[in-house]
This record gives sequence, C-alpha cells and structure tokens, in this order.
Amino acid sequence: MRTLARRLLLPGLTTLALAATGCSSPAHNTGAAAPGSAATTAPAADGTQQLDVTAAPQGSSAPTAVARTGGGKGRPEKSSLQVASYDKASGRAVISTAAAQKQTGSPSHSPAPDKPVAVGDVIASAPAPGAPDGLLAKVTEVVGKTDRGTEVKTAATTLASVLDDDKADGKVPVDPSSVTVEPLMKGVTFSWAKSQGARFGPQGATLPLGTLRLDVNASVDTAKDAPASAGASVSGFVQLAPRVEFSYDGSSGGAFGPKSAFLGMSGDWSSQWALKGRAAASTGDAPKRIPFAKLHSTPVIQVGPVPVVVNLDLTCYVQVEADGRVTVDVQQDVKGDFRVGGSYASGQGWTPVSTSAVQSSPVKAGVTAAGRVKGALGAEASVGLYGAVGVSADFAPYVRGEAEVKATASTDGKSAVNGSWALYGGFDLSGQLHFELSLFGTPVFQHRIPLGTLNREWPLASGRAGQ
Repeated sequence: MRTLARRLLLPGLTTLALAATGCSSPAHNTGAAAPGSAATTAPAADGTQQLDVTAAPQGSSAPTAVARTGGGKGRPEKSSLQVASYDKASGRAVISTAAAQKQTGSPSHSPAPDKPVAVGDVIASAPAPGAPDGLLAKVTEVVGKTDRGTEVKTAATTLASVLDDDKADGKVPVDPSSVTVEPLMKGVTFSWAKSQGARFGPQGATLPLGTLRLDVNASVDTAKDAPASAGASVSGFVQLAPRVEFSYDGSSGGAFGPKSAFLGMSGDWSSQWALKGRAAASTGDAPKRIPFAKLHSTPVIQVGPVPVVVNLDLTCYVQVEADGRVTVDVQQDVKGDFRVGGSYASGQGWTPVSTSAVQSSPVKAGVTAAGRVKGALGAEASVGLYGAVGVSADFAPYVRGEAEVKATASTDGKSAVNGSWALYGGFDLSGQLHFELSLFGTPVFQHRIPLGTLNREWPLASGRAGQ
C-alpha cells in the first residue's frame, strides 16, 4: 500500500542516480573518497532490498554510479546518464548521455544506452558542475535538446522517493585527503594518513591510518598587568578520524515517511595541548573563542546504486574563560570518541543522539595566584545531505583551574597566607537538529531540536601552598 501511495503521488516515477566524473581537486586538500566495495543489493524476507552502504569510488578509474528503475519494479538500476550542468536559481539541469560525455572529453564507463530523461525521473547526483554539494531533484519538465544533452526543469524531492521501501545501514570513514582546510591564524599545520598508505604533512609519518591532524601554536590575549614571563599561549594538536553514519528503513513506515532513519557523525578523537600564562579576563558572559581552522568535506556514500552526498564542516577553536588573575602551566592528553546525530522513528519523530566517552591525564599541572581559568580546544561540527545542514554539534574537551588564597593574622602580629589549587578535566557536548533532515522524506518539524548538553568532569591534580 505504501509503494502504491507513493506512485500515485509521483506518477510515472523513474529514478536516476548519477555520479559526476572528471571532478578533481587540489593536491592534498581535496581528493577522491576512499574506494569502497561495489554497492550491492540483497533481497530481504519481506521483499524489500537491503542496500550496502559504502564509500563511493571516484577518480579516473571509477565507474559512473548511475541508477534507474526498470521493469516496472520501482528499483534503481545503474545507468550512464550524468548531470552535465545545474543552475540552482532556476532549477534547470542538463542531463547528458554516455555518448555526449565521450564527445566532450569526459570519461565514460557505462556505455549501455539509456532511455531519454522524462518527467517524473528523480535525479540523485554526486557533485557536478553547478552542484558542488550534489543534487537530489525530480524532473518536472523536459525543455529540449542541447549540444550537451537534454535540458530539464527540476524541483526538490526526498531520499524516500529514491530509496522507497528499501533498507540501508552503514558507517563510512571519511577519507582525510578529501578534506579542505582553511587556516584562520598563523601557526596552524595540517596532516593526514590514508588507509592506502598515502600521507601528507609534517606529522603524517606518525598518524594512524585514516586520521587527520591539526597542529596549532598560537598566543592568546594576556592579562594587562601580567609580567612578560606570564604571556598566555595555547599549543598542541587535534587528531580526528571521522565517520559518517547513515541508515534508512522504508519498510512498513506508512505512506508519507520511512519506518526509521539516522544521520550522524562519529569518530575517534585525541589531542594533546598546553595552556600557559595569565590569560586576559573574559568580557561579558561569553568566554573568548578563537577559531583557528575550518575544515570541509563532501564525501559521497554509495547506498546501493544511489550516490548520497554528505556535507561535513568543522571549525576547530581555542576557547579561554578567565578572570585575569590566575597564571597556569598545564598540559594534558585527551583520548576518546563521540557520536552525534538525529534518529527518526515512525510515530515518534526525530530525536537527538549525543554520546561521548573521553579520558584525560595531565602531563604537567600548576596554578599560581588566586582566581579561575578554563581553556578548551574543541570543534564545531555539522553534517547534512546535499548541502543542507541536518545536525550541528559542539565538542569541547577542556581543562579548568581554580585557586584560593586565605590570609590570617593574630594578636601577636604574626600573619599567614594559605592557598589551595585544583585542576579539572572535562568535556562539553551540545548541538541541535535542523529541519533539513526532512530530506529523508519524514514530516517537517517547525523548530530546531536541541541535542541537550552533555557534560563530564573529573579531577586532574590539586595542591596546597602556605607561607
């Protein structure tokens, strides 16, 4: 009944899934996604298909991943059609055939002929000219032939119109060489190590496979009355191995949405960083946040024959919250993992997912004078589909220090000053779900849903001083 309902809503549905070829990027910043095994489908007991979720192979040797329904079954199959161009403002696209691509010099790996593009076709394309975040659209009108292919008008659609009643579930590592990095201050370096053994950057030789790393060495605002020896600075590195998590279950979900879905990001995190000196007092209620690098990646995951474009963005930052009175010299190691995302269930709607397990240990710890300070080296992250943000999160491991001084005097004229200090490690994890998650074909929610704030804190070191 659900499939019939969808076909009444989208008469003559023909599904195309296309991956653009010949799109290359600068050397280390952007590259092909890590080759995955060929996406296959397997029939389930209830007649639905279980679709493999893998990294889409790309590059000059990769086949064109194209899907098209055939035989009246509503199942996507591979095809040789491609998006030659797209204009977001007008919604117009040019769909070319394998022959047209060959004439223009683009490689063709699927020479089998295809039926002409028609009204009702659904296009799910990897990044293409005019669509850097991929394209998910339905053909509403065939305008006519051009020298590059068939020009069509399109309208927005959902993954439900492509995946229909099928199921998919998988985790795909993000190829670190596909990440573009924009340093936002001096003293930032980037390195990575691919699973195939390729490496880049000054720290590449020491990185675990599949990991990217950012090193930072930067000064932060120092308290005005601090001596030169108490200049404030932050140094260290962030090491990350991110994964995209995607699941979809279109079986028995009702006529207007899947049974369940999930989109999120998880990964292993490690960092080692040092905060030194007397940081300037924070102004207002908000701590001082200093972004030092922006990272972006557009991995394509292959869901059966359908390329699904995921957009990932991270902004790494240093954050200092201080009263301008305390001088610290602390260094710590942080290791752990995190998982953030949105989970959908029919009848329950979207709910946030936010988990993390982090451990830290101090390499060096010291606090002088009375006051408080808190320093974090964290990341703002977002994950979405086809250029639309679905989930945003803020993950911030931190160290917090505080010191107290108490002076006493007696009637015999003697005085004493006693003090205590303590250092704590911890992390904050927060974020929100965005309405763009309706791209799954689920009902639209009218407001953003907060992930809630997850906070953990533990003692690192403490001491007392007296005179």
